[in-house]
Parts: sequence; structure tokens; C-alpha cells
Amino acid sequence: MSTDRDPLAVEDAPAPSPEEAAASEPGEPGDGASPADDAGAASGGDAGADGSEGEVSEAEDGAREEPAPASEPGAEAPGSDGGSRSAAAEALAAAVRAVESGERSAASFFTGPSGGRRAAGAPVPGSGASPRPERTPAPAPPAAAPPAPPRPTPHIGAEGLDGVRQVLTAGGAPQTLAEQVVGVLGEQAAEALREDPWQLLAVPGVRPEQADGFARALLGPECGPGDERRAQALVGWLLERAALAGHTVLEASVLRTALGKQSVPEPDEALQSALAEGTVLVFQEALETPGAARPEPDGSEPEVPVRLLLGLDRYAMAEESLADGLARLISTFGADPAEATVAAEADAETVTDGGDDGQEAGAGSGTDSGTDDAPAASDAGPGAAPDWEAAAAGAPSPSAAELIRAVAASGLVTHSGGEAARAEPLALVVAARALGLRACAAAHTEDGKRRLVALGDLEAVTVAGLLSGQEGPGRDAEGALALDVLAVLDAPQLDVETAAMLVESLTDGTRLVLSGDPGVLWSAGPGRVFADVVAARACPAVVSRTPDTGPIGELVSGIGVGELTTVDAPGKEVVIVPVRDAGEAVHRTVQLVADSVPRAIGVPAEHTQVITPGHGGAVGTRALNAALKERLNPGPGRFGGFDPGDRVAYVPAPGRMVPGTVVSADAAGLRLDCAGSPVVVPPEQVGGTVRHGWAVTAHQAAGTRWPAAVVVLPGDAAQELTRSWIYTAFSRGERHLSVVHGVDQALPRAVAEIPAKERTTRLRSLLRAPQSEV
Repeated sequence: MSTDRDPLAVEDAPAPSPEEAAASEPGEPGDGASPADDAGAASGGDAGADGSEGEVSEAEDGAREEPAPASEPGAEAPGSDGGSRSAAAEALAAAVRAVESGERSAASFFTGPSGGRRAAGAPVPGSGASPRPERTPAPAPPAAAPPAPPRPTPHIGAEGLDGVRQVLTAGGAPQTLAEQVVGVLGEQAAEALREDPWQLLAVPGVRPEQADGFARALLGPECGPGDERRAQALVGWLLERAALAGHTVLEASVLRTALGKQSVPEPDEALQSALAEGTVLVFQEALETPGAARPEPDGSEPEVPVRLLLGLDRYAMAEESLADGLARLISTFGADPAEATVAAEADAETVTDGGDDGQEAGAGSGTDSGTDDAPAASDAGPGAAPDWEAAAAGAPSPSAAELIRAVAASGLVTHSGGEAARAEPLALVVAARALGLRACAAAHTEDGKRRLVALGDLEAVTVAGLLSGQEGPGRDAEGALALDVLAVLDAPQLDVETAAMLVESLTDGTRLVLSGDPGVLWSAGPGRVFADVVAARACPAVVSRTPDTGPIGELVSGIGVGELTTVDAPGKEVVIVPVRDAGEAVHRTVQLVADSVPRAIGVPAEHTQVITPGHGGAVGTRALNAALKERLNPGPGRFGGFDPGDRVAYVPAPGRMVPGTVVSADAAGLRLDCAGSPVVVPPEQVGGTVRHGWAVTAHQAAGTRWPAAVVVLPGDAAQELTRSWIYTAFSRGERHLSVVHGVDQALPRAVAEIPAKERTTRLRSLLRAPQSEV
């Protein structure tokens, strides 16, 4: 690793002094506290969709482009029209506090089945439950392949739109929101807004202070911070914000505090009302406490402390559907992951693999089902045991053989590894095809698919293309994917809804492998599917022992275990460029992309990707893209701010970024070339789905690699850094990595002490808990 004052010139420069904070918009850099901006949802905003993580907190309130108005209903004195709390609200408050303090169990407050809970009867991995009833096949879920433009707004007549515009104008909101309002609230949007102006909060990008001003204009004096309609809208808005930050549920106490910060006079009453109206669902989850619980003096089972979780049915149901589907796949072959791990550890002591990639007994959280177990397990599925064992014996690496044996014995297997380990699930797919099985490898991005093709799988697909039917084998008569084995690479990028659709599309008997690098950022959408499945230990887990090589591989591997090490880079594979301030960071970045990397490394500017923590601020994607465009492709931006030759980041759906280049524009829209595939983005969708793409965020870059990467770490990004962010950003370059470094000691501190931004989810507990506790 070299440190550089003259880009790419190796020298022993002293560590840079801390730089002064660069001027930035409130809450930036990175919009890290405002993930809705990253999702391209803000009206008139950018199309990031990188799912930047953040908590539902006061910090989010200042993270938008526009400052909050000083005069908003939420700024009035709490309780100005709240009145006394209802008995129901008092009961909810008492229940929440009793559970949180440990005085009572959450189960004691439920007199009947709670809405949204998982139905009893589905077997739990390793529980010995009776077989599940036969699945009801679902129709093919609608999902667009990456090149496809977003779905247009539902059609509504001119008269209906005029009515919505009139209501918006009366409330002081821009008429340009009319189509978005109709898309969210439907044909009766005008009437809905008149009756409940705070429904405007359901429109992506609208903030509480804006909805408050809209409501004041329509309702007049009767509008107040304690209005029940306002409280219910805020509950939904806060949970949607939490979903954009990756949470599928929130603790009741967190949501109650967030409502208080929005000046809701009676947060408990607001929660009770939301529960009564079905706006949110309530769940209980056992808290994991160290050590075994002690029995009660009377010999009864001790009460397990639990927490109450609240969530929107959309995400809660997706998480439960996913848990059910995964349990169904596991139960098909009846493999007990605990027994599989014991058997694998015994095998690891006797199997000789030649030592090419190491031999560690029981590496990781679990491994394969063992050679001896494979025949019995395989009797229940397609392919005889000797065939699976022969396939494992012919595998290209010991880790690939381990994966094949694990898949022979189980319907669900996780596989962890870096870039070099991608060859192992591919070897599984090739082996399964040789056994006469229908097998497929699916990547998160088009670039991931390209890398699989480069490894020799010409039939590789993307997850989106597989679900939409535009790629892969298609579906059978019952609507299930016509597959016997499916290996999903880049699995950490699966959000809970996509994962649920994918698993529901697999028929009983299909073997599913979730493969990915556990060090990278989690999905842009809600959930942490891969991490939760691994943590639940509900299925065999194979940890690759194939390391990533080269200076970049060595650097990233160290980061993955919390160590920022100095690596030898004789070919200038890794270069550090210290900077003092934001202006120098932008200057050095442009110099690297336009001159230094092409000259010294031989990678042209169009194959070098800039990665920065966020969109806003003096060194965010907006500022960097403006500077890079001026240097690399200057022009007037005659096509809605774009010119032919501009690099762009096209976001057809939140969490999926497709790199592309502007070709031209006409009445049909902006014409792009995305990795050789032509894309036409309608004019009305350009502002929400296309942004310049010389610089992107790490969330957008996840799942894609470039020959060279320039990672920019300005001083005001220090608070945004985590180990997973750094790991993801630093691993995007295949041949070269330059780091524009202005965060001083915040970089090694983040690597050593801040693994990731936490997310509140339920999948792990759903996979681990007995049915009676769910």
C-alpha cells in the first residue's frame, strides 16, 4: 500500500493531519441519515436507491435537502389539543413498560392470535415436527429485469388529476405531485386528501413538516399536533423510514420515542390507535441473554424476557413468508444442521484435500453434511448418492467439494467467501447439471452475471431476470421455477421481499444455496437475509477456504477481520492519496480518474469508478459528478441535464443500480447503453431514476466491480464509516484501488470497532424459535 501526494507516486509520506469539516448540507455527507433520498424518492430529488442505513432518530430530521419550516404543527406545545389518554392507550403503555422491565411476559398480554404471526404447523429446522402440508403454488411474481424502465403511474383521467391538483393547490403543495399522489392513494386521491390531509405523507419524499403545512391550509384552526389522523400517518411514515434504513420492524420503545420527537402529545395513544386500525402489526421476540435461564423455585419453566416489535404488514409478512419457505426447503430432506456440523467436523479430521486452500475442522458456523451422511439424505431427492459423491470428488477445489456434499444432504445451504470463492457455487451448478439436474446460478447485478459468464457459466442469470421470466428456465405449470438446484450469489444483497418472492417460487425438493461475502454491506432494501440465515444456524453453512489473492485481496481480507494492514503493492495496486480538505479531495479525485490511473495503471477513465459515502456534501456524488463531467465530458446537459457520452447510474428499482452511458434522447425518452443493452427511460422518469454515474455510493456499487476504483473519504464522512462500508468500497477494484484519504484515524477506528449499522429484523428468531413462541 503506498501513500501518495503526487497521485500514484510511491513515497513514505507522514500520516495526514485531520482535515477541517467540509461545508455540507444538514445531515450529510451521504444522506446516510436520510435513506429516502438514496431511494430516489424525494420529489425533485436524486435517484440514488442505495439504501443508506440510518436509525429513526432526530438526526434524520435534518438530513434532507430542504430545511424544516419553523412554523409547523409539530412545533406547537405538546398536548395543545390532545386531551386525556384513553384507557386503551394507558393499557398499551403499561403493557409495553411491563414487558420492557421484565415484570411480565409479552405472551400474557395476548388473548388471541396476533395479526401477522406465523401460522402454527410449519416445521422448524431441527425440531422434528411433522411434515408440512403441500405448498400452494403462487403465480410468477412481477419483477422487472434491470434494463426495463420503472412501471408507469396508474392511469387516471384528466378530470381526476385536475381534482388532485386543486386539492394540492389549496393546501399549498406543488401540482407536480399530482401523479405521485394518484399512484399512492388511487383514483379517489382528491377525496382522501380532503378527509385526511396527512395522507400526503404516504407520497415518497414528503416530510412531516410539509404534510403539517398542507393540513393547516386545508383544515384551518382544527389542525393540531395531537390530531389522530396525524399520529397514524406519522406511525406509518416512521416505519417506512425505518424500512428504507433496513429495518423490518422497530421496538415499541424506539417508535414511541420517535413519535415524541415529532411532537405527538400522546405517543402511546398513537400506537394503540395504529394497532386498532391495522396500520401496524405487533410481535414479541425473546431476548437472547447470556447463560442458561434458572428454573423458578416451584420448578416451573422460567419466563424468558421478550421485547415488543412493531412493523408494517408488508415487511412483516414478507419476513414470515420467507421463514416459512426456508423451513419448507430444509424439511424436504430432513437434514439436521447440528448433526451435519458434527459429522463434518469428524470428516475434516480424516479427509485430505492436498492443502491447496487449507484444512480447518468445522470452519465457520457450520459446514457440509459429510461424506457418510450424503447417501441417506440424497435418497430423498433427485440424484443418487454415489453420483453426488463422484461430483464432489471431481470438484476443482476442496471448498467446492465441501459445498457439493452439503447440498447433497440439505435443501438449504449457506456459502460464505470472497471474490475467488464465487467459483465454488458455480462448480456446484456445473456438477448438478452433469447429474442431469436443472441447475442455475443467479447474481444480483448484470456485472455479477458477467463475472459468472467469464468463469464459464454461459447460462448465468440475474435474480431480477429469473423472477421476471426474462432469463433462466422459466416456470412450470404450477408457477414454480423449473429448477432442481439454485445458487444465488451476492446473497447479502437480497432484501426480505425479493428473498420471499424467490423462495416462494421454488418447489418442494429444490435445493437452494445462498452464497455471498459476509463482509459486504447488507441489502439496500429492508432486512439482512443472508446474515440472519447464517446466524440462525438453521441449515448447513460452508465457509470457503479459498482466499482472495493480490494486494487488494490481502487488504480487504484484513479489513474483514477488523485489521487495517499495510500491504506490499509493487505494481501500485493500492495507493493512498492524503488530502487536507474537501476542495483538495475533489481535485485529487478528478486527477486520478482523468490522468493518473490511465497513465500509470493503463485503465481508462470510463473503466474507473469513484465511490464516496453519500450523495450530498462538498465531496458527495453530486459534487464529484459535476467536477468529473466538466473534465471528462463537458456539455450543456441538453437532455434533462445529460449529454451523449455521460456516464450514468440508472436505478430501475430501489437497490438495483445499473451503470450506463447516455446515447441520445428523443420524444420517447433518454436512451442509454447499459452494458450493451439499450434502455429507454421515459422523460417523466428520468429525474427519479437516472443520475450521473462517474461517482456512486458504496451501496450502489455493491455487486459490481470495475478494473479500477477510487474511494473518496472526505473528513466529514468520518461518522458514516463502518467496516462493512469500507470492505465493500475497497473491494470494488479488480486491478487497482486508490484511496483519497481525509479521515485520519477514523478509518482504522471504523475497521476495528464499527462492524456495521445494526438493523432490527425477525428472520433469525423466526428460523430458530419453536412455533409456540412465534
